[in-house]
Amino acid sequence: MSTAIAAHAGAPIESDSDSGYRMPPAEIASIVDMPPEPSLSFSPCRKHVIQLDNPPSNPPVSELARPELKLGGLRIDPVLNSRSRMSYYTGMSLVAVDEDLALPAKEGGESRLRPVAGIPDRAWLNYVSFSPEGTRVAFSVRSPGERPDDPARKPLELYVGDVETCEARKVLGDMNVIFDDYVWLDEDNVLACTIPKGRGPAPTKPEVPTGPKIQTSSGGGKAQARTYADLLKDEHDERLFEYYGESELTRVNLATGETTTLGPKRLYTFVLPSPDGKYLLVSYLKRPFSFLVPCGRFPKVVELWDVHGNKLSTIADLPLAEDIPIAFNSCRKGPRQVGWRDDKPATLYWAECQDGGDPAVEASPRDIVYTMTAEESAQGKEPTPLVTTDFRYNGIGWCDGDLAMVYESWWKTRRSVVRCFAPDTPMEGRTEEVLFDRNYEDVYSDPGVPLTRKTEYKTSVLLTLEPESEDQGRRVVLLGQGATPEGYRPFVDVMDLKTRKKQRVWRCTGEQYERVGTLMNDEVGKQYTSLDGMRFLYTTETVQDPPQHYFFDFAVGASATGNGNGDGDGTAPSETVASQEGEEFEQLIQGEVSFSKKQITYFPHPYPTLKDLQKKVLRYKRDDGVDLTATLFTPPGYDKDRDGPLPCIMWAYPREFKSRDAAGQMRRSPHQFSGVGSLSPKLWLTRGYAILDGPTMPIIGEDDEEANDRYVEQLTASARAAVDHVVELGFVDRARVAVGGHSYGAFMTANLLAHCGELFACGLARSGAYNRTLTPFGFQAEERTLWQAPETYTKMSPFMHADKIKKPLLLIHGEDDPNPGTYSMQSERFFSALKGHGVESRLVLLPHEGHGYRAHESIMHTLFEMDAWLQKHCEHNKPGEDADTDVVDAETVSAAAK
Repeated sequence: MSTAIAAHAGAPIESDSDSGYRMPPAEIASIVDMPPEPSLSFSPCRKHVIQLDNPPSNPPVSELARPELKLGGLRIDPVLNSRSRMSYYTGMSLVAVDEDLALPAKEGGESRLRPVAGIPDRAWLNYVSFSPEGTRVAFSVRSPGERPDDPARKPLELYVGDVETCEARKVLGDMNVIFDDYVWLDEDNVLACTIPKGRGPAPTKPEVPTGPKIQTSSGGGKAQARTYADLLKDEHDERLFEYYGESELTRVNLATGETTTLGPKRLYTFVLPSPDGKYLLVSYLKRPFSFLVPCGRFPKVVELWDVHGNKLSTIADLPLAEDIPIAFNSCRKGPRQVGWRDDKPATLYWAECQDGGDPAVEASPRDIVYTMTAEESAQGKEPTPLVTTDFRYNGIGWCDGDLAMVYESWWKTRRSVVRCFAPDTPMEGRTEEVLFDRNYEDVYSDPGVPLTRKTEYKTSVLLTLEPESEDQGRRVVLLGQGATPEGYRPFVDVMDLKTRKKQRVWRCTGEQYERVGTLMNDEVGKQYTSLDGMRFLYTTETVQDPPQHYFFDFAVGASATGNGNGDGDGTAPSETVASQEGEEFEQLIQGEVSFSKKQITYFPHPYPTLKDLQKKVLRYKRDDGVDLTATLFTPPGYDKDRDGPLPCIMWAYPREFKSRDAAGQMRRSPHQFSGVGSLSPKLWLTRGYAILDGPTMPIIGEDDEEANDRYVEQLTASARAAVDHVVELGFVDRARVAVGGHSYGAFMTANLLAHCGELFACGLARSGAYNRTLTPFGFQAEERTLWQAPETYTKMSPFMHADKIKKPLLLIHGEDDPNPGTYSMQSERFFSALKGHGVESRLVLLPHEGHGYRAHESIMHTLFEMDAWLQKHCEHNKPGEDADTDVVDAETVSAAAK
């Protein structure tokens, strides 16, 4: 860190637009600069684990300032021939998974991690994956190019390491990872996207224009689109898009080092091997391109190849899709979600809409899923209908020829349906059973997701327990989040698909936050009848203790020990019990169920100065009776009776609902660890603030009512209820409440200052949109256009009510924000409106930043600006005084390095 930057730490706000980047107070900066924890990745067979070292959370702004091309909705690094601004790892180590696993080593213990040798010094690593059997690990390598002694930046190189020897070597250079990177064909062969051999220099833009830019609309069909960024603009952009996007598919034999090129060079977007490794699904883009929509809607072809690169058939040849409706549940016409059945060696399936992709069109069925084997496709045969849906198709969970689960949902009603069917039985006369039919906004009724297992092809399918008696059917294991009025209590259920009866075999104690995850000792080909001997990855955390991982072992019958009550450690209940929703449970596992756990990670607290922060989950009501929730954080050591009410930051994000009941449900846990991100409002706990985090701001539109027609009324009522509640509890001083948010939360902040500004001392708005007429084809959950709901668009736009804002407002925005609807112009124009009405305000534009901020300098300057604003307009308001402040001249700052 330069002395020039550090010297500014804690200084007051200046109006000098050339003041450079600034630093926040040391107590905030020290948390942001804490080294991040490593990431863990287990091999497919769970015999090894990779520890991946993460770099400092925020790169220097010089990394973001590198040249990039904005083409077809993508941002491309022309030197790396990759997406720009990729994250990365800085190191890699391996360790065997056994009973002595401990990451990092316990205090006083010796680390068993073995660093992977052969990786260039200071290399940045991406795209890490194990081979199907887990004997090798592949990853890409690139140079940071930051120091004079660093190798020159160039396209990524593919390395492969041996798990037993922990030695890696380069196997391929010149990767093209703009759309896809590489896939494992088998244990010895990798197929990678590479830059075409002999590619010349990039196209140059003509110095003199050859003519005007022209777009036409022939009339008739509608082509509505939201405000996409970084689109192609002219013919030169089209040529650049092709130049950087085109790849060759290069196969590498890892045993011999031999490379083979498959197929011609194209704009390949994905390559997906069949489970048996004999075929390839290959997708690529083609002309004509579009200046109106991003590349995901360009013409696309999906082909079936054999593994040697010979084309066998065309699965889909989709035209340009500029006319997809803007409404939710809209989709592209033609085959979509083309994939392989996970339970078969080489069977294709895909969905096709029957409503033209328009949810406003009545159709039954709305989607049809088709299937055929690769051999049938190669022979030119027609696909067979597999299953139909009356709502929009969302996917299939495969098990075997007798069982699969098809998922469908509908936005307008928030309805979700899951049905079981036998995929190898013809549709005519086949019985399909509805497994779940629920409102997906109702988190209390969420049954969980089925546990999966590995197949002989290394794909994942539903795990079933075979019947233990004649009156039983096949049973699935459901892992659920367990939302309750008291908070999340994750669970493990066993469900009989024949009787629909359940047994709850484990549930979080409610005294800490625990959850059961991945199956760790799956055996290919094993027929499971019980949970006995199953080992899971389990995680536990508390408010003060970060998440730690454990091995979690189930035992049944003679293996079972202990006499617990089904919560946490001990033995699960064998008698019928009622869940929090009154659901009846029965014994489906024969024998007593118990479990034990063994800790395998020992991560230290990531920010010790906040270890003893205090967390309280609040419940309160809006004036219309809607239940609301929030989380209140107070500083370590704070005592309400001794220290009195605190200044407060209320940080929120509105959300739309179709029902009052769903809006009022608890969606948090009082026991989860309190993570603190680089821009988290919880950083101000170090400055003596209370943080009202995530107070629910539900915008409800029941039945045929449009939620946003009453957006302002419901938003202000929710804010008033939140402030009143924490003030009445005695934690917060009413005169010193700041409101803030990011993106839609910034939009909320501006609206609150416009319509109930008396509640707040000031506002903090980051990367928001403030004028909805600039997003005329919908935004957030709003499906109507400006011309269909002009009053709503106008009423919701704080830009239109700038004259009503009387409280100080800080606007911060990434100068290069590509997010649809939140271009930096939104903040610039809103600031001009505020300044024109004499509102004390400040606009900070962060060079090279997008919708979320990444550079270390940008992060620190943003925290500096927020802290200075809070100290000036919130902290120094005397307790008990009215929050109103005098209006002074506005000022503008562009944060830029000296």
